[in-house]
Amino acid sequence: MIKKVGFIGLGIMGLPMSQNLMDAGYELTVFDVVAEQVARAAAYGATAAATPKEVGANSEVIITMLPDSPIVEAVLEGPEGALVGMTPGSILVDMSTISPSAAIKIAARLKEKGMHMIDAPVSGGDVGAQEASLSIMAGGDPEVFAKVKPILSKMGQNVSLVGGNGAGQVSKACNQIIVGLGIAAVAEALVFAKKSGVDPAKVRSALLGGFAQSRVLELHGQRMLDRNFEPGGKVRLHKKDTEIAVEAAKELGMYLPGNALLSQLWNSVAGMGGLDWDHSSIVKCIEQLTSVEVTPGE
Repeated sequence: MIKKVGFIGLGIMGLPMSQNLMDAGYELTVFDVVAEQVARAAAYGATAAATPKEVGANSEVIITMLPDSPIVEAVLEGPEGALVGMTPGSILVDMSTISPSAAIKIAARLKEKGMHMIDAPVSGGDVGAQEASLSIMAGGDPEVFAKVKPILSKMGQNVSLVGGNGAGQVSKACNQIIVGLGIAAVAEALVFAKKSGVDPAKVRSALLGGFAQSRVLELHGQRMLDRNFEPGGKVRLHKKDTEIAVEAAKELGMYLPGNALLSQLWNSVAGMGGLDWDHSSIVKCIEQLTSVEVTPGE
């Protein structure tokens, strides 16, 4: 049974995920560029590492939860990178959201060294990370996946292998298309209600009992009404995820019209200075175009 786990990336999602693993009895060695986050993990029972290399040397499985492809690659490579510390047979589980092509490239790099990779991006936001209820979509070798599934199951409730390396990232791109367009649809609907002189809070409540019911309408619709844009899922990250899907579609020679529109909506929120707002703040650009603000009441 695997006991020694490394965790690199202790942000909004990574810190509670690492704590859930410690609660499950795993011995964690952790690293993050933000010293305060490392200190919080150490206070919870983790061993603090000075470099990614040290994490790799002290772990059988190394989990990365990082913002984008370049940062994942930077953490792995170089004289102090995790790859230097890892040994043949070690397993990298990258739970970041990166491009499918980058995941395939990293997996090939590890294979050259006798190591393994599972790409396992997640959905569920900070709440899912805290409650260990994430949906985890994995790509990689089935035998390797079987070894790490018990670990993943301590962080998520729906843990699925969907294909080979890169397939997990394709699934996450699909997830972000659906979630992003869902948030934009809820924003449009609530702004439309307000502009029509109907209480958007009452419209939301009515829709929750019908075919339009969804977690996005339930949670993000309420955030819009409450004007609560403290980040659970940051605009900058969903914007990045949307761009991943746009670029992957280009590589496939196809067009994603809804996703292309979504990319421009994120650009609009970014132009308002909202990169670190919650992604429900997409309502702000719809409000700006319509000159109304979604607040309860007619």
